[in-house]
Amino acid sequence: MKHFVLLLTFSAFLSCAEKKYTVTKIEGKEIGITDKNAEVVDIENFIKPYRDKIDKDLSIVLSTAPETIDKSGEWQTPMGNFLSDITFQKSNKIFQLRENKSVDICLLNHGGIRTVIPKGDVTARNAFEIMPFENSSVVIALKGEQILEIVNYIISEKKPHPLSGMTFIIDKNNQPKNIQVQGMPLENNRVYYVATSDYLSNGGDNMNFFKKGIQKFDLEYKLRNIIIDYFKENKTITANKDIRISKE
Repeated sequence: MKHFVLLLTFSAFLSCAEKKYTVTKIEGKEIGITDKNAEVVDIENFIKPYRDKIDKDLSIVLSTAPETIDKSGEWQTPMGNFLSDITFQKSNKIFQLRENKSVDICLLNHGGIRTVIPKGDVTARNAFEIMPFENSSVVIALKGEQILEIVNYIISEKKPHPLSGMTFIIDKNNQPKNIQVQGMPLENNRVYYVATSDYLSNGGDNMNFFKKGIQKFDLEYKLRNIIIDYFKENKTITANKDIRISKE
């Protein structure tokens, strides 16, 4: 009788123990995106209203470009001038309101510009094509010696990185001279406020000088939204063609 009770107790314990399951078989079915089967049709019918709404919003004409704003140029481009100027303008407005300070320079990267603004109607779709990334505008406080690093970086890169608020000359020895910020000579001990993207502020594209900043201000303003807002506020889109970087 004692053995029988022990057997029942042991059996009950085993039945209450946690069961372990293992995968013994995996099955799946590939649904081609071009197949006209029921699953694809259902998915297409589900997303169509959203796609149509987005397409309609992106197609609304916001402004007009009298001529194509392209990316051609050795040290600067119309597109680079346009983007750096409007990023400077929009970022500076927010920076002044929040911090009671002014932006001195704007630096972006040439590789971040994915396309041009073609002549004719300008829409929000153009902004998404120009700036498909989720980058936001930030302002970094840099000393004058880091501004000199920016100049040397641009010269060594030999790329027309979008630049606003600063000008300089490259001499015959490939060295910078006559560096001016807001029309005034560069001062090594002064602090300058540089608007850029959050990607570059973290050292993207080897712009490591930004990581030496003494302060960082996140404006929480996407670069794409800067472009869209500018389109909405200006019926005609043009690029400044003033010389910012010249070579002897």
